[in-house]
Amino acid sequence: MSREQQAVARARKAFETGRSKNLEYRILQLKNLQRLFSERQKEISDAINKDLKRSEVGMQMFETLGLEGEIALTIKKLKEWAAPRAVEKNLMTLSDTVYIHPEPLGVVLIIGAWNYPWAVTIQPLIGAIAAGNAAVVKPSEVCDYTAKVMEELLSVYIDKELYPVVSGGVPETQELLRQRFDHIFYTGNSTVGKVIMEAAAKHLTPVTLELGGKSPCYIDKNCDIGIACRRIAWGKYTNCGQTCIAPDYILCEPCIQDRVIEEVKKSIKEFYTDNPKTCHDYGRIINQRHFKRIMTLLEDSSVTFGGENDESNCYIAPTVLRDVKPEAKVMQEEIFGPLLPIVPISGLDEAIAFINKGEKPLALYTFSSNDKVINRMRDETSSGGFLANDCLVHFSVSSLPFGGVGNSGMGCYHGKYSFDQLSHLRSCLIKQLKMEGVNNMRYPPHTPKKLGWARFFILKTFNLGWAGRMMLLAVLAVVGAVVLQKILS
Repeated sequence: MSREQQAVARARKAFETGRSKNLEYRILQLKNLQRLFSERQKEISDAINKDLKRSEVGMQMFETLGLEGEIALTIKKLKEWAAPRAVEKNLMTLSDTVYIHPEPLGVVLIIGAWNYPWAVTIQPLIGAIAAGNAAVVKPSEVCDYTAKVMEELLSVYIDKELYPVVSGGVPETQELLRQRFDHIFYTGNSTVGKVIMEAAAKHLTPVTLELGGKSPCYIDKNCDIGIACRRIAWGKYTNCGQTCIAPDYILCEPCIQDRVIEEVKKSIKEFYTDNPKTCHDYGRIINQRHFKRIMTLLEDSSVTFGGENDESNCYIAPTVLRDVKPEAKVMQEEIFGPLLPIVPISGLDEAIAFINKGEKPLALYTFSSNDKVINRMRDETSSGGFLANDCLVHFSVSSLPFGGVGNSGMGCYHGKYSFDQLSHLRSCLIKQLKMEGVNNMRYPPHTPKKLGWARFFILKTFNLGWAGRMMLLAVLAVVGAVVLQKILS
């Protein structure tokens, strides 16, 4: 039996003990996870600095701060989320107990990504723990130092039988995908997403795919271009552009292109100084393979700012490209790096048409002071998320579902959405062995009269308080007796 098989078998056996279903046990695990992030910040930060050259403050801001908030919210709300959920009834079921009962799916496989290795791996784990599942955690091998620290720390702080960490590369992931899971949660690119989905199909395993794509950014010529470009530059160059919801390219009219370039340049210098290479807030490309891929994207485009690079250090400066053509290499795939192409368009109509020609993106950004422009962009396009006049920040809102559509993914998470995504929402109806007369309308022989009464009882829905239900129940008993008498006569 392989190491991966053993981990899955142990998780399954631990789940079958039933301990993960206990709400207090789930909360204990979440509190232990909370303690991990308060006690082991230095180990986490040191590893991320080695992998991505990210500062300690940057690590907390973009990795653990959101996780701490998510854990706190989940602990506070878990009993409410896990409680039976009342639903509307029709007259036929008025005397019954009808509700939704959230229950664990079983054993979940979580495959993380390297760009925000803690945030995108632990966030779904929080949902899996909250929903009462066991979970096998597979951190990205690309962030080698972080993967080792994650494996070490998780085994110390939370139940290592219920939540084992499996490290390794492609062979280990392939072996995991041969095992049977009750849900697979993957964060990464669409190419691998298809492999995940194909493997899951063999066992009819449901999947959540958090992918990416080319997230467009439209700038209306009448907006505050200075503020717009400041927010776009922050969203683009954070983590060296290695963010799945980073603005991938700008769409704007030619008359404002020079102003956009100048304002982006001004923001780059404000954020990262005149020499980003020495700025501790500006990171590095994850490895040389991705460095070479990004540099290849520059080949047929015109660099108007930046472009400096150092392969030995995996450094690419914040870069702006002007007058980029739709057929350019940089427009054929998600950039996932610090290159910002500007594609000139004639106006809003062309921008909408341009966006709709491509795959549905994970995020879509519009900068405008005109509500009509914002509403048109929202209503005439499709994307995982839609933001007006800012970038990235929707990821931080736990009350918003985060996820893609079409090629940018399926399923969603964050807050209660994580809990629901990783739960089976079981339909329950509890009926008593009484008032059988009301049921006679559904039994053969079927007659037009029975159909008429059935139509009345089934098509009337009610969502009443306790007093209203008692009154209707009394009425129902009388009506039932009359119906029974008429049916039998």
